[in-house]
Amino acid sequence: MQPPPITLSLWRHRLGKVPESVWQRTELEVVILADNGLTDLPSRIGRLHRLTTLDLGHNELTSLPDSLGDLVELSGCLYLHDKNLSRLPDSLGSSISSVIRPTVSGRAMRGFRRHRDSAAASGWHLDLRENALDEVPEPVMCLPRLRQLDLRSNRIVQLPGWVVRMPALEKLDLRWNPCLPSPQLLSELEQRGCVVLL
Repeated sequence: MQPPPITLSLWRHRLGKVPESVWQRTELEVVILADNGLTDLPSRIGRLHRLTTLDLGHNELTSLPDSLGDLVELSGCLYLHDKNLSRLPDSLGSSISSVIRPTVSGRAMRGFRRHRDSAAASGWHLDLRENALDEVPEPVMCLPRLRQLDLRSNRIVQLPGWVVRMPALEKLDLRWNPCLPSPQLLSELEQRGCVVLL
């Protein structure tokens, strides 16, 4: 039996900014900074190399530092449900090379590098619901182990054909979007066992 992960939870502490003492805690494996009114995430986040789970959801972040890509041990959850984000850092692709099930939420994935495929990586869930996406971000195409893609409540008007070529996709949630996929595309997804929610 493995010991529990070394965790720091500052959920709903109304911090406004991350306390300096956090950056000294390089042993941390789980950090929860959700719902703190954060408007900025310092680049020092990259110092926490042992993080497997990082929860930054429900803050006021408009951008993320490139040093987020230094978190190469992420293997649990990356939660970024934040309607103010317009893109993810380009470096993030390198940090999800061995993820097991990150939940990436927020307004977009415009341009992060293709991640390195890893034999240790099992399928995972990408949550981009309730943002202002008008298309499925192309970097999603570079996630061969993606099993569930949640795009609920966006502005997506067209489903790209490359979605059918995502080898691990088992569930695609398109509810509350103006998009109506072509019957042929839906049929191809369903024939290979992908559940599509409209």
